[in-house]
Amino acid sequence: MLFTSYSFIGFISAVFILYYVLPKKCQWPLLLIASYIFYFIASPSYLIFIAATTVSTYLVSRKLESIRAEQDAYIKANKGKITKDEKKAYKAKMKGKQWKWLLVCLIFNLGILAVLKYTNFVIANINGILEAFHSTRELSFVNLILPMGISFYTFQTMGYIIDVYRGTCKAERNLFKLALFVSFFPQLVQGPISRFNDLAKSLFEEHSFDTKVVSYGLYRILWGYFKKVVIADRILVAVNEIIQNPDVYQGGFVFVGMMFYAFELYADFTGGIDITIGIAQTMGITVTENFRRPYLSKNIKEYWKRWHITMGTWFTDYIFYPISVCKPMLKISKFSRAKFGDAVGKRVPVYLSSFVVWFTTGIWHGASWNFIVWGLMNFVVIMISQELEPLYRKFHHRFQVKDKKWYGAFEIIRTILLMSAIRMFDCYRDVPLTFQMFGNMFTHFDITALTGEAFLGLGLTGADYLLLFVCLIIVVAVSLTEERKGSVRNLIYASPAAWKYIIFGIMTLVVIVFGAYGIGYDQSQFIYNQF
Repeated sequence: MLFTSYSFIGFISAVFILYYVLPKKCQWPLLLIASYIFYFIASPSYLIFIAATTVSTYLVSRKLESIRAEQDAYIKANKGKITKDEKKAYKAKMKGKQWKWLLVCLIFNLGILAVLKYTNFVIANINGILEAFHSTRELSFVNLILPMGISFYTFQTMGYIIDVYRGTCKAERNLFKLALFVSFFPQLVQGPISRFNDLAKSLFEEHSFDTKVVSYGLYRILWGYFKKVVIADRILVAVNEIIQNPDVYQGGFVFVGMMFYAFELYADFTGGIDITIGIAQTMGITVTENFRRPYLSKNIKEYWKRWHITMGTWFTDYIFYPISVCKPMLKISKFSRAKFGDAVGKRVPVYLSSFVVWFTTGIWHGASWNFIVWGLMNFVVIMISQELEPLYRKFHHRFQVKDKKWYGAFEIIRTILLMSAIRMFDCYRDVPLTFQMFGNMFTHFDITALTGEAFLGLGLTGADYLLLFVCLIIVVAVSLTEERKGSVRNLIYASPAAWKYIIFGIMTLVVIVFGAYGIGYDQSQFIYNQF
């Protein structure tokens, strides 16, 4: 059930009405039922996997908490009877028990994800190695299903179990409430990756109908549909034409495709997140923001603090920090300091941990080498930028341009171009071809080839290009306004009542009239739905 389909609009409308008509104590159970219906419609077999993740996580989280309770009771009962060393040894013993149970849960659930998502990728690489050694043997691919949103709900759930292990989150005692946290249908498709402590309070509490809250949610939903069906699905036609025909569209059109894809990806992904957050907000539920105007970033590091925020914080909290401070890494750091000096020794844990993070980020996005290389390219650029920071500081001190508006604009454009270039690995989905087309963009660039007739050959009309240009202006204007003055929705709501209805009506008409759907239209799924 696509977010852009009439069936989904009917489904969410029915859920919304029931949410406020039924007794308040029935609200979260209704959402659980709706979430499982939503997932069942996608495929009944998907329920097996999400249920397995939910139940296993519930049982292990309760076990972790019981071990912690046992530890606290023992220490309290034996206060003054055991020595400090005995107390320390006992805590270490109980921590070891918790670690074993945590490991079981992680291996089981991440194992499900790994088998379903990466088995054929591994087989393909083994076959490639065999072919390289001129072997006639070949492994057969396995027909495995990949449940919708499995990467998102697995990472969200594993974040929860790690938080329980760390003691920063209490284990949920109600299995069905935990099931709702795992399966909450608006964010099941493409995130955000929520933390239990952030989502649980508003997800499980009772909500009364609030006109302002519902209005805010509806505005957010409309803005999401505007970006998805008016912008992303329209420009996708041209993007596919360029990417699927690399022999035809070369030189300047590689650059055009690169920028079109950047615009399309942003509109698609943020549009989906807007719909998710908006749906939740209409029911009084607060979902973590996942984007903060990333294309206004002045460097790649800032970009990744603004783009897919919940994914970035997840990898930082659950992979980067644990690896950078683990005993083996500390030993490597100590060895590096002794052999190469403090400067190198300090960098080694950061570089190695960052490498693992970006490798994992790449392969999380897809079981393909293009995603892995994409992740590692981000790692390379960020590490180079960090090493060049002393030079940047000298440059800024010498020329005093840091606070100049024109230089700020230059930094933003530079970041957009750099990130768009790296995203070419996502566009062409083939590593050698991506490098080839990147070089081709410079070696075969011919400005005269970028004619109006050539652009019309991409499958879009002149009216489409005019509409996309106007949409780009609107998106930029909204982004700049929110960067400087805060939420546009706050500004709309503070305006006279007539303006609220006029703006809402205009947004609705724009989506209905200019949305890329209708007879003969093949609805496109959200890009991140594959995860």
